[in-house]
Amino acid sequence: MSQPEPTPSPAGVIHDIGYRGYDGGRLDRRRIGSALFVHSLRGVFGLGRAGKSKIIPFGLAVVMVLPALIIAVVNVALAGQGVATEPVLQYARYPMVLSAAIAIFVAVQATQAVSLDLRFHSLPLYMSRPLSRADYVRAKYAALTLGLFLLMAMPILIMYVGSLFAEFPIGRETGDVVLALIGAMLYALVLAGIGLVIASLTARRGFGIAGVIAVLTLSYAIVTALQGWVGEMVGDLQTAGWIGLFSPMTLVDGVQVWAFGVETSTPAGPPGGAGPVFLVVTLGVIAVCYAALIGRYRRVRL
Repeated sequence: MSQPEPTPSPAGVIHDIGYRGYDGGRLDRRRIGSALFVHSLRGVFGLGRAGKSKIIPFGLAVVMVLPALIIAVVNVALAGQGVATEPVLQYARYPMVLSAAIAIFVAVQATQAVSLDLRFHSLPLYMSRPLSRADYVRAKYAALTLGLFLLMAMPILIMYVGSLFAEFPIGRETGDVVLALIGAMLYALVLAGIGLVIASLTARRGFGIAGVIAVLTLSYAIVTALQGWVGEMVGDLQTAGWIGLFSPMTLVDGVQVWAFGVETSTPAGPPGGAGPVFLVVTLGVIAVCYAALIGRYRRVRL
């Protein structure tokens, strides 16, 4: 007795529900890189993300701005009483005063910029477009640098406005604030580079945050402690000044002391003739961080 033939299963059907393929213009490599930069800059401040992503960046922005507001009010009050003829704190020294808040911002937002892409394997999506790995690095580096610069520039400009209300000489104050903004950009370039390099080494955001904070805060604490000990206990101010090369914050502070003539915010400023060395090392750190990021992302498997 022959077996009955199996009933054929129904064939799949593709329904046309009206979707059309995209036939418009496509962005070129430069504009894709610009779009990634804008997206990353928004991410630095938690814009376009959940509300909890905005707490730390905007909270730290408030921490940065409040002392500047107080200083501005004090400047106006002292000038009104005829007690002061210049600000109580030089603009260029402000980042050193709030270095702890800046370090936390770098740690949290550097990992936000790159660690999450590694964790969620977003890089293949970026590279599916005409975007190179170098373009990705440049967009992330530029976004975090600008975010850091804005974080430092806001309180500096608030202090500047307070000085104008205090009727300090406008020419002097304008020149000082321009130099302070240049110094803020140097801080931003150095700190963003170091933060991104450390954050790019791990897909775990917690590890990245801990690593960045440890490098920035421990290096600053160790260097300033050594400067104080060598300068005061040993009495060798020249050696104490050279030690400032080994911390990102004291390194840039040394450049400002030499180039802008501001007071040092460390136990010992750069010794005489050391200013160009501090500048070369600062630029070298920026270049090495950029090269390290390029090398790191060339080894990332897509």
